[in-house]
Amino acid sequence: MELQTDVAVLGAGAAGLAAARVLSQAGASAIVLEARDRIGGRILTREDAGLAIPFDLGGEFIHGAAPVTFDLLRAANMVAIDTAGAAFAYEDGALRDRDDPFEIVAGVMTRARALPEDVSVDAFLRGLPDSDPNTARERRYTRMLVEGFDAADPRRAGVRALADEWAPGDDDSQTSAQFRPLGGYARLLRSMVGALDPQRAHVRLSTVAEHVRRDADGLVIDALARGVELRVRARAAIVTLPVGVLQANALRFTPELPAAKCDALRSLIMGPVVKLGLRFRRAFWEDAQGGRYRDGSFFHRAEAAFPTFWNMLPLRAPQLIAWAGGPKADALAGRDRAALVACALDDLRALFGSDVDPAVELEAAYAHDWQDDPYARGAYSYVAVGGADARARLAAPVDATLFFAGEATAPADAAGTVAGALLSGERAAREALSAVRSRER
Repeated sequence: MELQTDVAVLGAGAAGLAAARVLSQAGASAIVLEARDRIGGRILTREDAGLAIPFDLGGEFIHGAAPVTFDLLRAANMVAIDTAGAAFAYEDGALRDRDDPFEIVAGVMTRARALPEDVSVDAFLRGLPDSDPNTARERRYTRMLVEGFDAADPRRAGVRALADEWAPGDDDSQTSAQFRPLGGYARLLRSMVGALDPQRAHVRLSTVAEHVRRDADGLVIDALARGVELRVRARAAIVTLPVGVLQANALRFTPELPAAKCDALRSLIMGPVVKLGLRFRRAFWEDAQGGRYRDGSFFHRAEAAFPTFWNMLPLRAPQLIAWAGGPKADALAGRDRAALVACALDDLRALFGSDVDPAVELEAAYAHDWQDDPYARGAYSYVAVGGADARARLAAPVDATLFFAGEATAPADAAGTVAGALLSGERAAREALSAVRSRER
């Protein structure tokens, strides 16, 4: 089978759907090829009947003001809820209401922005003065959040790129506030598909793009749609596949991608994450220690297998997320769900004490292994030492025909986020439209 379109979009995640939306609104034809049997990419919302609130097992939060996300929510008649609440950290043998770890790390990263050259986060932290009584605590929380929030290995992550991401004092920055789409991201993505012009834009699921061939007339994409060969001829293509998939050469290009593009890919690393959704009979943590943690949203213990847990506040439900990123996620690699749940329950006992046994309260657990997912090969990207401009180089078009989007191509202040993916999809769609229409003149 052969199809023709103005623009082919590879991937129906946030970036791909944002691109298709812009193309559809501009009156261009678009075909979205998605390898999975669902839309969403690295967004995966579990909406089981047993859950009071759906679990987002992939992208979950809206980081900072994120106008692009809030505009889409308004268009879908949806709202977001502010996840603000107390953050507790485990120190000196107990959970304590201390300074927000995000503020501590933002302050540390301010110093990194003045470095004359890029170094790893680990090297930067080792260079902090031991004479300062706050240094040990700053190192501890910085490593914990670089691993957790950024899913990065401090030994490999370039500190300059992370310092730009963590820049304090900006109301729009990733760490300024955290929101969650009410009911999860799936509803928002479904609304984006529903808004596409059905006469011009089509989303084809279970369709794996295998080869992109550029020629004088545009390009041809060879794909496999439920076992049947499919050929799509387009005037331009937008590639939104994750960095891990591109690095694995799961999609071939003829001619091969330029050296600058390949170098950009080598300067980016796909961060691992292990994320569990835990549903309990009751919210036992609200009663622990005489109700001390009732209004707590986030609970941190740096040395734990799962260093961060959070709940659904401001909505109250007997549900928790267990999160491990970077080297902590690598340490959990290969374990089945039962083993992961056992680790999470041990960590909860350490956090909240022996007043209650979380295992007795547990009713269900949900997980998705993004590292083992062939269409993701990790959670989201971070920049290696010396690769500060890698995201911009990956985003650059090739021959005014091939365009790139996805969280890995977003600017530092939106990198690794759903908002970054949405922005990149809109940007790539505008670039593709401009190129296609310039050839019509």
